[in-house]
Amino acid sequence: MIAEGGLAALWMAAALAALQLIMAAVGIAKQRDDVMAAVRPVAIVQGLLTTLAMGALIAVFMRSDMSVLLVAENSHSAKPWLYKFAGAWGNHEGSMLLWVTILGLAGGAIAIFEDRLNKSTLIATLGAQAAIALGFYAFLLFSSNPFTRLSPAAPDGAGLNPLLQDPGLAFHPPTLYIGYVGISVAFSFAVGALITRDVGPAFARAMRPWILAAWIFLTLGITAGSYWAYYELGWGGWWFWDPVENASLMPWLAATALLHSVTVLATRDGLRAWTVMLAVVAFSMSMVGTFLVRSGILTSVHAFAVDPERGSFILALLVIYIGGALALFGARVGTVHQGRTFELVSREGALVANNLLLSVILGIVLIGTLYPIVAASMGTQLSVGPPFFDKTAGPIALILVAFMAAGPLMRWRRDESGLIVSRMLGPIAATCFTWAAVFMVTGGIAILPMLGLGLAAGLAVASVAPLWKRNLRRTPLFTWGMVIAHLGIAVSLAGMACDSAFTKETLVAARVGQPYKVGPYRVTLDGISPVIGSNWSALQAQLTVRRGEDGTPFALHPQSRFFSSPPTVTSESAIATRLDGQLYTVLGAPDGQGRWQLRLWWKPFVTFIWLGGALIALGGALSLFGRVRRERQVVLREAYA
Repeated sequence: MIAEGGLAALWMAAALAALQLIMAAVGIAKQRDDVMAAVRPVAIVQGLLTTLAMGALIAVFMRSDMSVLLVAENSHSAKPWLYKFAGAWGNHEGSMLLWVTILGLAGGAIAIFEDRLNKSTLIATLGAQAAIALGFYAFLLFSSNPFTRLSPAAPDGAGLNPLLQDPGLAFHPPTLYIGYVGISVAFSFAVGALITRDVGPAFARAMRPWILAAWIFLTLGITAGSYWAYYELGWGGWWFWDPVENASLMPWLAATALLHSVTVLATRDGLRAWTVMLAVVAFSMSMVGTFLVRSGILTSVHAFAVDPERGSFILALLVIYIGGALALFGARVGTVHQGRTFELVSREGALVANNLLLSVILGIVLIGTLYPIVAASMGTQLSVGPPFFDKTAGPIALILVAFMAAGPLMRWRRDESGLIVSRMLGPIAATCFTWAAVFMVTGGIAILPMLGLGLAAGLAVASVAPLWKRNLRRTPLFTWGMVIAHLGIAVSLAGMACDSAFTKETLVAARVGQPYKVGPYRVTLDGISPVIGSNWSALQAQLTVRRGEDGTPFALHPQSRFFSSPPTVTSESAIATRLDGQLYTVLGAPDGQGRWQLRLWWKPFVTFIWLGGALIALGGALSLFGRVRRERQVVLREAYA
């Protein structure tokens, strides 16, 4: 009965979404206060019902209820409890239910907490949110029902994809989905403001926390996903420009541009039309990502759906939502007032330049991702890989870093070029010093890593410059957030450049007792032994590692694992992390002559990539908390004035 209860909750939530949309439309059109007042409670109950449905799905997975088709196809009674729990969304139907659950909870949160918008704009926002939810409810109930029964029940399940049997599965998808849903909320705010002709600073201040939260969770999700692929797939890379990776990157790029634009609108009443347009673009990218991963047109560990009808359904939703939003934008853009103007040489001008460069990178990633798919549909097979993205997006990203360094050092509204140059002397000196030091130590490296290292140093100095001569204890949290987030970009960029320039790789057919050198390390294969895990068996290498000739030895144990449900062989890397980088080891297959394939990498400062990602998210969290706290303080002061 748990599955039937979850399905009933999903149907009731869908009915409430339709009711919420109708009441919002009638309330705004007729200016009926009583009808508009009923929209908030409906949104709250809808959120509770979606949570109940998701809880029911988790329950049938935890109970290994093999009479539910989704459980039989994606779980196994012998799976550890964590993978049963996270396996509830490690499939197509469950992941879409999680998406809708977060969407429902977000709508309920808007109804409970949002009090900065005028009534009509808030109700229009909740109506737009209901319209988005209604399409996905229809998708779940008519095309991807997660509670379909299997009769007779399967004796046991087929199991979860072994590559997804990792603690990261419990963290990575939910963070990305929270990010996607946060973008959908920003989109709903933009649609609501267009409907009521209320695009202004108040609308931007209401939307900003949602964009910040979405951006934080997207950053965490992308960072965690990158590290998961790095250590789980055993290929030694942290980003491969895979279409599914790009599906998460594109919304992040759009959300980053939107975040800067909405900040200008909220604090300086500028970029009104640009902010609304970016909200539409950001949601478009999240829908495109959902389409790519859930349509079946891609083959990936992340891509669950294989039914073309599902892809057509999502494509129809994308066309309806985005086409409708663009039509509304075109119809109402004339009512969006210009807002305050600013000079080209100003902080606003730098933010506009940043947004344009982000948009160009977004366009490159979008074209590089979709072009092979379109070509394949026309009978031409081709691949667009890292060389294309590195050579096209890489230089533009470095220009973006230069603007990012200059922007916080510029004044609002209007500034003078000479003063900007004087403020940039420190970052410029750091960049030039880094280039000289790298050239002296290495004799020269490839141009893009060289530029990246220098600009990372300059950005790091420029990031902390806004704190110069400030009382640090009185510095607002959102200023600290900006500083730490920009510093995180510098740290990540340095890690990427170091990984590209200084990584050493050794591929050997290793004999027992024979040492092999990679970077500063000597690695010796001592033997291979069988290991039994909770739901897998493995061959495990015993490696003895020394740094230099006299370093203290330590052990690493890479594995080649075999899973029986479903039958799959995976490579489990073993990684030694030190302050200056990581030693990365992977065990391959035997060659039949007593030797074993070993892949060894020395990756100097590669951990900076993910440390920077964590700093970026931390900066966003500080900014979010600081902004919300300041706005609450303003509300309290006004209430007691």
